[in-house]
Amino acid sequence: MEDKNLDFISNEMLKLIRRASLDKKHGGLDRSSYTLLYHLSNHDNVGVKALAEQFGLDTSTISRQTSVLELKGYIERVPDPQDGRSSYFQITELGSRKLKEARNIRLDRYEQIFKDWSPQECRTFGELLARLNTNLAK
Repeated sequence: MEDKNLDFISNEMLKLIRRASLDKKHGGLDRSSYTLLYHLSNHDNVGVKALAEQFGLDTSTISRQTSVLELKGYIERVPDPQDGRSSYFQITELGSRKLKEARNIRLDRYEQIFKDWSPQECRTFGELLARLNTNLAK
């Protein structure tokens, strides 16, 4: 690939990341809180180690992030019935409501962003994003 194309992509990625990080204004949850709540809403019995592995973060980072969510009442720690020394997290009713509010606000925002795009353009963009995410995960 030409350096000019890579430079263009790099610049556009920087803009995307910067602008996407402004999501806290659009739903009241920062990116890490939203991501953790979304993951916990779709997966049962997830502990700190599994979350750290899933997100490619240190367990200390996940512990800090989950502590904040726990203090706000968005998640709760549940003892593992198989092993009394460990526990896992589950989203609370309050956390589910907060996630739903934030998700609706974000979807409304994306609807405005993509209002001039055709359904096929949106589909193609989504497929390219999925491909990018797959390659980034390697």
